[in-house]
Amino acid sequence: MTRARRQGLNRQRLRLPLLVLGLLVPVLVGCGAEQAQSSRAGNGAETIGLYSSLPIAWNESEDIRGMLADETPPHWALTALRARGRVVPLDTLADGEGELPLTGASILVLAQPRPLTPQENVALDAWVQRGGRVLLFADPMLTAHSRFSPGDPRRPQDIALLSPILARWGLAQEFDEEQAAGEHVVQLPAGELPLNLPGRFRVLGKSGGGSGMSGDGVATCRLEADGLIADCAAAEGRIFAIADAALLENPQEPGSISRRKLVLGRLLDRLSSPAAAQK
Repeated sequence: MTRARRQGLNRQRLRLPLLVLGLLVPVLVGCGAEQAQSSRAGNGAETIGLYSSLPIAWNESEDIRGMLADETPPHWALTALRARGRVVPLDTLADGEGELPLTGASILVLAQPRPLTPQENVALDAWVQRGGRVLLFADPMLTAHSRFSPGDPRRPQDIALLSPILARWGLAQEFDEEQAAGEHVVQLPAGELPLNLPGRFRVLGKSGGGSGMSGDGVATCRLEADGLIADCAAAEGRIFAIADAALLENPQEPGSISRRKLVLGRLLDRLSSPAAAQK
């Protein structure tokens, strides 16, 4: 898909009426939060916020009843997150007071989110600098199957639009339009990470170019796996970013779900280990 085509899809999405989302999201998130709060693993010490356009906290369906259907098994990633602690689906990253609505020792899984508002960018950055930890999946060309056509507000975000917060953290994301489509894996210390049309992060220097260390941003970042991963320290917080979201897809081979759960768990573990980036 050409850059012009991707930009066209983006403009089309941004022009869509927000009324449908305003009606659907609070209902879905409220239900998901209530269900998640009743599910605790171990001592329930860890709180995991989930902010995503992907159908992880609810089913992808034509109507609300189908989205909330109890007979449909939960997404494997939601099961994996619940095994670690209390999962809190979020419908915003900025509450009425401009604060990110997560408290305590928390992790935020930011998985292919909708474009963030200026207030959400500020709230997210402030929360991270106070000690928040973010596992970010930012896919520049989402390949996950959706039953909804491009332009439908119920469809997951096709292109990650996170330039303001990435720049704040001293990062830019790039995409090679000439790369071949198709799922493949890259071997990481966490295991085999599935990829499909991934992006690459670039660390911004003071002049906006890549210098290996962030310049004007508030975070210090190190890149791994040829830019596929960025490990950043920002004041007291941590960002571990992946330029792809294929890991979170529902695989055709059911046996690979256990491997994906293992990789997701190890990525979350990285947020609890010392940051690779040196302040």
